[in-house]
Amino acid sequence: MKTTRRDFIKKAAIGAASVGLATALPDYLFAETNKDLFFKIAVSQFSFASQFWTQQLKALDFPAKAKELGITGLDYCSMFFADKAKDAQFLKDLKQRATDAGSYNLRIMIDGEGVLGDLNETTRLKAVDNHHKWIDAASALGCPMIRVNVEGEGDPKDVAKAAVDSLGRLIEYGKGQNIDVIVENHVGISCNAAWLAGVMKQVNSPHCGTLADFGNFCINRTKPETNDIAGYMKTKCLDEYDRYKGITELMPFAKGVHAKTHVFDSGGNDTETDFVRMFKIIKDSGFKGWVSIEYEGGLFKMYTKDSKYLDDYAGTSATKSLVEKAGRMA
Repeated sequence: MKTTRRDFIKKAAIGAASVGLATALPDYLFAETNKDLFFKIAVSQFSFASQFWTQQLKALDFPAKAKELGITGLDYCSMFFADKAKDAQFLKDLKQRATDAGSYNLRIMIDGEGVLGDLNETTRLKAVDNHHKWIDAASALGCPMIRVNVEGEGDPKDVAKAAVDSLGRLIEYGKGQNIDVIVENHVGISCNAAWLAGVMKQVNSPHCGTLADFGNFCINRTKPETNDIAGYMKTKCLDEYDRYKGITELMPFAKGVHAKTHVFDSGGNDTETDFVRMFKIIKDSGFKGWVSIEYEGGLFKMYTKDSKYLDDYAGTSATKSLVEKAGRMA
């Protein structure tokens, strides 16, 4: 089954200094502080992508898998149960699995439902409508938010205007079920943190924010040789936005953080990101919410067969250890 980069990969606190909305923040953003950490740890379902993609794990297995690692916060990925958004029994069962594991359903990350920054209004409004079922699903699961993408092609100002309108429509729909809408620096123009921060300022709502991801800052990449994941794995980033500058710009609006990893050195540190530096930025922003592990090395291992990547479980566990170490040192 061929899957495009868009379909597969794209499938907190707001500081008082940002847009003046700190007093309106919901309680779930302020996780109780562990004795040695200023945040709580969650895990993205995408960390086990190779196992979900090959059916070694089923969507209902996610809460138990996270529990094995001692992780309580769950970031769901819509791509792993794309046909279940309106399946009331499935959602009930998944919620029960999370309850049984003592887990917290944090968010659903939505992909493959259309481009919310599309300059074609008909196409864009269809994408907005496609997201409604996921807001309903989040409500059924007890998630307080969904994550969306706002990339688009064209003049950045026009894409921003379209994205702001789409987000406003989704925020209004979500209000009825107390579901917030957050945006990740994920693909395309959204990887430009200054642009995404500008969109947040225009939206100016306590029900919208960012999901600040350590690794999604490639603003120009080579074209894949083939239109599938294997082709994408061979691409190279030609121009990357400074990730530390980017996280600094996104944290004033952050309702979540993704601690992304791929490869570790002999000391257990990520080879692409200085985690201690990142966590100092996060701590200085006043963020006290959930930091979600997103290990992608297992997926790379599956497609490239490169031994430098750990498998899903080992890589996720290594990321958890690194997050805990960096959080203590920040």
